[in-house]
Amino acid sequence: MTHTKSNTLLVLVESFFRDYLKNACGASHHTVRAYRDSLRLFFCFLADYKNGDVASLRLEDLHVEAVTAFLTHLEVKRSNTVASRNYRLAAIRCFFKHLIRHDLQRADQYYRVLAMPLKRTHVPLATYLEPEDVRLLIKQPDRSTSSGARDYALLLFLYNTGARISEALSICANDLSMIKPQQVRLHGKGNKDRLCPLWRDTVKALLLLPNAQKGKHLDPLFCNRNGVALSRDGAAYILRKYVTLAAKEAPELKKLKITPHVMRHSCAVALLQAGVDITVIRDYLGHASIATTNRYIMTNLQMKRDALEKFWDQSGLSPSDSKPWKPTPDLLKFLTSL
Repeated sequence: MTHTKSNTLLVLVESFFRDYLKNACGASHHTVRAYRDSLRLFFCFLADYKNGDVASLRLEDLHVEAVTAFLTHLEVKRSNTVASRNYRLAAIRCFFKHLIRHDLQRADQYYRVLAMPLKRTHVPLATYLEPEDVRLLIKQPDRSTSSGARDYALLLFLYNTGARISEALSICANDLSMIKPQQVRLHGKGNKDRLCPLWRDTVKALLLLPNAQKGKHLDPLFCNRNGVALSRDGAAYILRKYVTLAAKEAPELKKLKITPHVMRHSCAVALLQAGVDITVIRDYLGHASIATTNRYIMTNLQMKRDALEKFWDQSGLSPSDSKPWKPTPDLLKFLTSL
C-alpha cells in the first residue's frame, strides 16, 4: 500500500463507507448515517482517551481495551441504554471486519474486538394505544386549516399502515396507487419496498395535501410550513401536541410516552385483535423476522385475558351451580384450638 501511516485509517474508513457499505452491501442512507454516527462517537472518545485529536489516531489504537472503555463510557457517561450500547458495538464490529480484510497484519488485534459479545438486555413491552384512544387522537386536528389537514392525514396514515416514521415522511404522490385496491408503496429498511392497502378516508386525506393536488409526484407529501419535508422531530412534536389535547378527555394518556413508533405498535395490536394471521402482520409491517412480530402477542393483555377465559370455559372446571364456601362456627372453634 502506498499510503503513509498517517492517513491509513482515513483511507480504510472511506473505503468502508464508499466501497463496502454503499457498493458491496447496498446499505440504505439511514444505515450509512447510523454507522457514521457510531464511528464518529468512537473516534472522538478514542482521541480523548489518548489525550490527542482524531487526526492523530492510528490503526494500532483500535484495540479491544479501547472499545471496552468506549462501551462503558456510553452507559455510564452518556446514559445510553443497553440496546443503544449494543447497536454501537454492532457498527464497530462491522467496521473491524472490514479492517481484517484490508489489514491482515493486525488481524489478531481486530479479532479480539469481534469476539466481544453483545450485552444481554431486557426487551421492554411495546407501548400501544387501544383503538378508541387512537380515534380520539385522530379527531383532534382542525381539518379546516392546512396544517390541521396535514396533521390529520399523517396520524391517519401512521395508524392505517403501521409505517415507521421515516417511511411515512418519505412518501410522495408517486408512491400512491389510486386504482382499486388503493395502496401505497413504502420504502423500508434495507431498501426493501412493500405495499400497504389504504382506507378510503386515508386516501381522501392524502389527496388534499398540497403536493398531491399540484401534481408534484416526486415531492414529499408531508411538508412543514416552508414547503420542506417534515422532519422526525417535527412529526414527534405534532403527535405530542394532539396527545396533550386528547388527554383532556382521556387523562390516562398523560401516563404514556407516545411517540410516532407507538402508532406503529398500535396498528400491529389492532391487527392482532382483529384476528389477522401473524405472518400477514409481519409482511404488513415489514419485519425481517416473525420473532419481532411475536412481541405484540406478549404485549396484548386483552388477548391473553380472552384466551384464558375461553380456556377456562372449555376446561369444564367451573361448576354452573357453584356457591361460595363459608366456614362453620365449629370449624372456626377447631382452628382456634390448634
